[in-house]
Order: sequence, then C-alpha cells, then structure tokens
Amino acid sequence: MAKRVLVVDDDPVQRRLLEEVIKRLGYETKTAASGEQALSLLDDRETNAIGLVLLDLVMPEVDGMAVLDRMREKPGMPPVIVQTAHGSIDAAINAMRAGAVDFVIKPASPERLEVSIKSALKIEALSGEISRMRKTVEGTMTFADLVMRGDAMNRVVALGKRAAASNIPVLIEGESGVGKELIARAVQGESDRAGKPFITVNCGAIPENLVESVLFGHEKGSFTGAVDKRIGKFQEADGGTLFLDEVGELPLEAQVKLLRALQEGEVDPVGSKRPVKVDFRLISATNRDMIQLVKEGKFREDLYYRLNVFPIWVPPLRERADDIPELAHHFLARFAAEEGKRVTSISEDALRLLKSYSWPGNVRQLENALFRAVVLTDGAELTVSEFPQIAAHVEGFKVQPPEAPAAPISTTPTYTGPALLGAENTIPQTIEVKPGALGIPAMDPGGNVRPLDEIEADMIRLALGRYRGHMTEVAKRLKIGRSTLYRKMQEYGLEPRAN
Repeated sequence: MAKRVLVVDDDPVQRRLLEEVIKRLGYETKTAASGEQALSLLDDRETNAIGLVLLDLVMPEVDGMAVLDRMREKPGMPPVIVQTAHGSIDAAINAMRAGAVDFVIKPASPERLEVSIKSALKIEALSGEISRMRKTVEGTMTFADLVMRGDAMNRVVALGKRAAASNIPVLIEGESGVGKELIARAVQGESDRAGKPFITVNCGAIPENLVESVLFGHEKGSFTGAVDKRIGKFQEADGGTLFLDEVGELPLEAQVKLLRALQEGEVDPVGSKRPVKVDFRLISATNRDMIQLVKEGKFREDLYYRLNVFPIWVPPLRERADDIPELAHHFLARFAAEEGKRVTSISEDALRLLKSYSWPGNVRQLENALFRAVVLTDGAELTVSEFPQIAAHVEGFKVQPPEAPAAPISTTPTYTGPALLGAENTIPQTIEVKPGALGIPAMDPGGNVRPLDEIEADMIRLALGRYRGHMTEVAKRLKIGRSTLYRKMQEYGLEPRAN
C-alpha cells in the first residue's frame, strides 16, 4: 500500500490542487478542512494509517501551530511538512522547532513537494528503525512498531494482544522467515513483563550434548570441562520471557526437564543438589508440524499440549501481499542509509513484481532481495532490473538483455580532389553512424546529417519524458543548469511536462 498523505488546508481550491499533485506523485491522500478534523483523523490511526501530514499554518480556530502542539503530546505521530506564505518564514521556523520536519512556501511546485515528501518519509523510516532497535534492546516493542498493513495480520495482532494480557504459554507457528520472533517480542512488549529480560534460544543450534547445560545451567565440576558455574537460559529469563525458537528440535531428554519447569516453575541445573525456582513467561515457535512429530515419537505429547495452550499462526508473506510495499519501503530506507546510497523510491512495476512473487523465504527473503537491489542500483529509484532473480520466476516480468546496437551504415564517399599522399590522409571507406541511438535519428530522410539544434531539442524531449518532467533531474542528467534548460526549452518551443 502506498504511503498516505494527509492534506490539511481550509482553502478548498488549494486542498484539491495539492491532493491531485500528491496523487500524481504516487501517494494516497486524505484531506482535512480544519485542524480539528485533522487531529480526529490522526487519532483514528487504525483506519487511516497516515504516513505524512502536509499542514497549512494559517487556519481559523485550530491553526497549524495548535495542531503541531497537540501532535507532540501523542506518541507515534507521523512527520509533518508545514506550508507557509511568502514573508512567513519566521512562522515556519517556529513550526520546525515545534516538531515539523520541513516547510514549503505556497504555492509549492510539484517538484519541491516531491523532494520534501520523499525526504520526510525517508527520515521517518530511519527514525522508526532506530526506535524499533531501541525498543528491541529495552524489551518494549509493541505491535504498533511492527511493519504490517494488510488484513491478513489483523488476526495475529488481535490474538497477540489477548495473549499479552495473561501469562499463558504461547506457541507461534509459521514458515521460516515470517517474523515469529518479532511477534514474540511484541507479546512481551504489551504485557506486564515489558522491559524485563527477553532471552532467545534457538533450540536447533545447540549441540545435543550441551542442551541441558545451556537451558538449565550447571554447577562447577559437574562434568568434564565445567570449570565454572553457569547460569542457564531459564534463570537468565527470570522475571521476563524465554523464547524457544524451533522448539521442535529439542531432544527428548531435554523435553522432560522442560515439562517439569513448566509444571513446577523450577529447573534442575546439571550437578545441582536442589532445584532453582524461576519466574518466566514461555513463548515457543516452530516451523515444523508438531502433531506429526508427536506421532513419530520425536516430541512428547504431554509437553506439546503444555506448549500449545495459546497457538498463533503467522501467515506466509504470499498470503500478505498488502504488507509487501510497506516492508519493501522499510527495507529500502534502512539499506540505503547503511550503504550510503541516494535511492529513495521503488517503481510501480517493481512493486507489482514484488507483490506477484510467491516468496518461499518470506520476509527474510524480501529483506535480502531489497539489500541486493540497493547495492546494485546506481539510480534514485529501484526498478524491475534490480530484481532479476525475482523477475525470472514471475510471468510477464522477464528482464530482457540490452538490445544490440544498430548496425553501422556502410558508405563509400566519393573524393574528387587531387590524389592524397600517405596512408594517414586516406579517407575511411566505412563510416559508422548510429542513426537511431536512444530513438533520436542522426540523419534526416534525405540521408543528410541533422543540425545540432534539432538533435539537442530531441534530446531534451527524451530527457523530459524519461524523468517525467522533473526539471532538476533533467538538468542534472543533461549536465546543464536549470536556467539554461528553461532557456533552451523556450528557444525550441518545448513546454515543461506536469509531474
């Protein structure tokens, strides 16, 4: 789903113009005719999912500054770009101090709006990522911090919030890479154990002979190599949450002790003379068919029913297509910052490609695909060409190899002057001319070379079309100044294209 921009302006004509411009830039829009209406829409975030606010400062009753002050009091509000008239720069500066990320002077050009919107959304994405990282470390991540917009995840969120309200054991099921650990962290973050330890154990990555020691701890000298006392993961999670990832991989011997820990609230460290009481919340996750493991005798039936008290199924990414654009933009902002790339957007065709792919590796695979695309690109926008491995598996999105250059025209010019002496003065018998390079003919229908001004006019037309009339980008690519570009367009009778 495209980012939704809330346009707040009491002038209906200005509001309509801004709405149309923003839609043409590829964003969804929502409008508000007053500050009070804007605040009401922002409060209803579940329905409106506002990603950015374009706010007029001068409005009757609740003006732009009052809206900013009210927004500052509420957590999780979207970034704000303020609009101000000429001569109101001081008001814009005050708005920036109040929390706005940018300002534009009315009437703002589509090009200026696009730059401002993209920059604000990029800053917001990076700020959101920093906030998520901080909350992950602090153990306070909630479902509101997760990147999800589609209906398919609503049931997961509803179940997760219910689970967070109690201390019930939770079993999160789903394919590898769907984000089971993030769901587990959000359950803790919305529970009364928020901010307490969140200890993660990958049960499939522990050597079988060390499982008991890792989970339950051991006393010094309890076995060969136990030179020090070790606190187990259960004791580390005391007061907080223990997350057992891939719990189906636990060996049967460890399953018996895990069952006792759940039933009695105590663990037996290896070599200890007495059990240790522990207070923990258990959340397990698996990508295996647990019922089948029970039938095969690889997992204890009594333990399975103790773990599966509150199951949550996380759907695969192929069933959450509405989440893909949001996730893709999230990963784009993060990797562009990490790699120092100035790529800021994803083309509509590329988004359609990403939504059409089945994603067997789920969110983890999408994350890696965006990382690779950001590293590959040299432009400001990711296109289908940056996802060749994905396009190869989606019908209608085959990435075509570049076309071979047009064959040179062979001519034999006639020279009627005096004989030439020396090989260095010999006229070449084959002259290579590419008459259709980039769709611009170098010769006229009569076979004569076209004047430079005609070719230059065609090149400007091509650049205007290629970069959709974005004058800064056109001037940059043609390596001329904007004033020179406008002058030449006037000379050649070219009109700027609307964005």
